[in-house]
Amino acid sequence: MPRTADHEQRRRQIADAVSQLIAQHGLDAVTVARTAATAGMSVGLVQHYFRTKDEMLLHAFREVSARIRTRVEARIKDGIEHKQPIARVMADVMTEYIPLDQARRAEYRVTRAFAGRALDSPALAAIDTQTARDLRKEIARAVHNGKECGEVDKNVDPLPAAIRLAAITEGLALQVYREPENTPETTLTPFVSPLLQAELATVFTGPCHQYTKPPAQPPQHTP
Repeated sequence: MPRTADHEQRRRQIADAVSQLIAQHGLDAVTVARTAATAGMSVGLVQHYFRTKDEMLLHAFREVSARIRTRVEARIKDGIEHKQPIARVMADVMTEYIPLDQARRAEYRVTRAFAGRALDSPALAAIDTQTARDLRKEIARAVHNGKECGEVDKNVDPLPAAIRLAAITEGLALQVYREPENTPETTLTPFVSPLLQAELATVFTGPCHQYTKPPAQPPQHTP
């Protein structure tokens, strides 16, 4: 049991070191030696877990994706507990993919570096593609659920709607990331929530009946 925990902790430390290097210095700064120094480990120990730079990048990307996924699941759970409309929950979920603070900005830089590396690596490209599919699937599921509870028109096809909303999310993320940090005169942050809500409103057009009680039926009188 302790040995397993140690392995997981070390792999997480290495992933955090890779992410830190990318966030602070860019992808070219990631080497086994620099990763080992940042993680406080020996080069041999890092190589015991990851033989190549691509393996370290892949693991770091998975760790970042897992952190985002954990926050998304927390948003969904919180929305259900507080009986929020699906559109409101999805606005919160989509926001988790946008670099609106330092932590998410660092995560986004890691994912962008990974996507660039994936252009020349079929193995990394497969993971990048699956990540995009997962986001579309999450949104499509929300649209389907919206049809069930009355927020979405019955004639709406979930997949095209999900493609559009995913594209909006990815585009906003890139627009926000391109702007320098700590520049209030150019920050796009105040526009993100209204834009997401406006786009969601084109799909989630009706009121949510998921948490409303059906009207009471009048008592039946036996003749």
